[in-house]
Order: sequence, then structure tokens, then C-alpha cells
Amino acid sequence: MTDTEITADLVRDLLQDQHPDLAGLAIREVPGGWGNQMWRLGDELAVRMQRMDPTPELQLKERRWLPLLAPHLPLPVPVPVRFGEPTERFPKHWTVMTWVPGEPLDHGSIIHGDHAADTLAGFLRALHVEAPAEAPIAADRGAHPKHCTDGFENFLQAVVLDGITADVRAVWDDAVAAQAWEGPRVWVHGDLHPANVVVSDGTLSGIVDFGDMFAGDPAWDLAAAWMLLPAGTASRFFDMYARADEAAIRRARGLAAMKSLFLMLMGQNGDRGLPGGKPHWGPVGRAALDRVLKGV
Repeated sequence: MTDTEITADLVRDLLQDQHPDLAGLAIREVPGGWGNQMWRLGDELAVRMQRMDPTPELQLKERRWLPLLAPHLPLPVPVPVRFGEPTERFPKHWTVMTWVPGEPLDHGSIIHGDHAADTLAGFLRALHVEAPAEAPIAADRGAHPKHCTDGFENFLQAVVLDGITADVRAVWDDAVAAQAWEGPRVWVHGDLHPANVVVSDGTLSGIVDFGDMFAGDPAWDLAAAWMLLPAGTASRFFDMYARADEAAIRRARGLAAMKSLFLMLMGQNGDRGLPGGKPHWGPVGRAALDRVLKGV
């Protein structure tokens, strides 16, 4: 199967075929995206087109669970409202979702750090509730850091760190030594990094891209204290969240180190012109890593 070029005309044709009442709305491409390509649809909707993702699993997961979770969350999240099914014209899945207004954090900034820390803590308190037995289990994330050491080492070897390698490894080793999560499996976003949250008026205003959500260890989301928030606000975040014990914070800090290295690697790949690389992620990842090394 050859990849179909996704254009505004294709999106409109698909809408005309499957959801003709939406086909008259303005269509505008949203820059970025890798596994899926996004198109604005009017002022309040977006079309999420499966692109590089090899299976529709992530979209199907969002279709099933986001409508159930969204009413209980204190920040806007994309809610699926219409389903697009594969056809000969476009043999992949696509979904019409509500649009979450704001600017992605990897292109914006948080100015009101305390407000953002409180907002993120409130969102994760609401999200991190016990998940039903049939909730998805993480495929490539969600494990205790001790089971992720190969990935961490690969990132560490691939990224130029200018003399802080030992400090980064010490944070990771501390996470590996931390006690495992023993609570109930809770809902976890799973991929909270600066491209998957939006900001408005200098603070956090929405969360997007729930394709990796799973039920498991909340530490994978608590890493956002360093990935998203300005320096010096992680301790406020954990105070407001109020459910993370010492072991969870240690696991989260190590996972934040690994996620920061990943962002830096994507930045390096972008500088080299490699597919999927994002040059602007390098400085974002390094700033996050600096916050990780400073602790809470």
C-alpha cells in the first residue's frame, strides 16, 4: 500500500463522503505531527489523520476512552465527535475531534509558573483515578525505570551532554532503585511533553494527544513537573498534587531525565535533517534536563 498524500482536498472529499454536513467548513493544515497529521476544521473542530502510525490503535483508543474521561478533567482535551473509516481513497482511520485552543508549549512559554503548577497538579489529580479492568496497558512505556535502562542508555550515548553525563546517570540510578508503584492502576496520559500541551496567557490551558494513554504508574505523568513547568515550581506542583510519595517522585525524576534526553535526540536529528527530527526540541530538552538536575 503506497502512502496517500494528505491534502486539504483529500480531507474535504473524505468529509463529503462520510460526514457531508461538515464538508463546508474551512480546512487548514496544522504544522507538526508525526504519527498523525492534524487539520483545523472550522473554528471548533480538527481532523486527525493517521499518517506514520502503523496501526489505528492509538486513534481507536482515543475514540473509546476520551469521551468518558473528558467530562471529569479540569482542562480542555480533544474529544472525538465523528469517526472516519478507511476507504479505497484513504485506507487509514481518521477522526473529527474538538479543537483545543492555545499554542503548543514547544513553541510557547509559561510565564505564570505557580499558576501552571497548580493547574497541572489539578489536572493530574483528576486524571489519576483508578482505571477499569479493561483499560489499555502500556505497550512501550509505563514500566518501572529499571525495565527501561536500555532505552535510557541508548539516549544517553546518543546525546552530547558536555560533562554532565555522570549527574544524569545518578538521577537515573536513583529512579531505578526506587520502590515500584504498588497502588491501583490509574489513568495515565503517558506522553506529557511540551508538544502535547498548549498554553494561553502564559499558563497551561489544555492537554492533547492521548494516543499513548494507559492504566498504570502515575510517575510517567509526574515527570511533567520537570518537562513542562518553569524552574523552581516542581516542589509546588508536588505539594498541590499531594499523592506522590518519595519513591514516586524519584521514579518521575528519572523518567523526566530519559524524556529530556529523547527531546534532545530529536533535536539533534532535526539539526542533521533526519526524518522525524525537530530542531527546536533540542533546547527544550536541554532546559528540561537542567531542571531535572536541580531537583524539586
